[in-house]
Amino acid sequence: MGKLVTLTKERDDLSLQVALIKTLTDFINFNHNESKRIVVIYHVVDVKKQVITALTDDGNTNNAEIPADFKRAILNCLQAGAAHTYQVNAQHAIKLHPITGTMGHVDSVIAIDADHTNEHLYNPVCMILDIYQNFILLNNENECDTLTGLLNRKTFDFKISKILAQMHSGTNRKDDKANQKYFLAIFDIDHFKRINDQFGHLIGDEVLLMFSQLMRQSFREADPLFRFGGEEFVGFFECNSTPDIQNIFERFKQKVANFEFPQVGKVSVSAGFTEISPFDTSSQIIDRADTALYYAKNHGRNRVDSYELLIANGSLQDNKKEGEIELF
Repeated sequence: MGKLVTLTKERDDLSLQVALIKTLTDFINFNHNESKRIVVIYHVVDVKKQVITALTDDGNTNNAEIPADFKRAILNCLQAGAAHTYQVNAQHAIKLHPITGTMGHVDSVIAIDADHTNEHLYNPVCMILDIYQNFILLNNENECDTLTGLLNRKTFDFKISKILAQMHSGTNRKDDKANQKYFLAIFDIDHFKRINDQFGHLIGDEVLLMFSQLMRQSFREADPLFRFGGEEFVGFFECNSTPDIQNIFERFKQKVANFEFPQVGKVSVSAGFTEISPFDTSSQIIDRADTALYYAKNHGRNRVDSYELLIANGSLQDNKKEGEIELF
């Protein structure tokens, strides 16, 4: 039960799911002296392409090599939204349960090893899953924006503190991520006040909702996305380099520009971003990204600007003596 208590201390999706895996793994292996029973969470990245990743108790996510019939069972469980039993053989089965993530979407399936010796554990396992799902629902209500379902402003400080702590300690720096960089971007819908004034706030809210959906479609689930308020959105991103993340943001900007918003038509977005240093404060990071966004807004809108690149090419000057930024 100690692991279950630990689970409720977590807040981000990955930590919660790893804690759930560890809780259930300990539970189903208690007083079990044979081979270890396994718990895995399968995340369905793309239903149409049947792309599925596997999360294990060490916190690693891998592209899973899954037999075709087991993959179908996972997808059926997800689409039906109900528990399913996958029979491996006469003595071995895998219990599949759909689970909700911190963004409120059912996009994962937890797979729990089961055999004839631990059928009596099934009801307690279901109770643990119910506790987990109830906690996720409460967590979502507290931490998500009610209109868009993205994380809300008050959750931002917790997330950024955790990212800075991870960067500083290096605890999340695996060998294959040694060259990864972190970025914060601020996105602002251009001329949004004009949309509200011309079409009304209900249509404005619809634009915000659809914009948030475009964000979800364009970025990875592992990238925390926030609605800061009004038409302003923020995201944390991991990438290899500034040019790579710039290209990703440019593609998103173009996706928004190409999208036909009902009644409103075409909408554009401006963005400013900055690379995060482990020794930054949250206010420094936001100020830099906001300065880049301000530059984008004042130089034509519908563009993406990097704070560091603007400093490097002389478009901005970092006045360190005064602690202010001068725009040219």
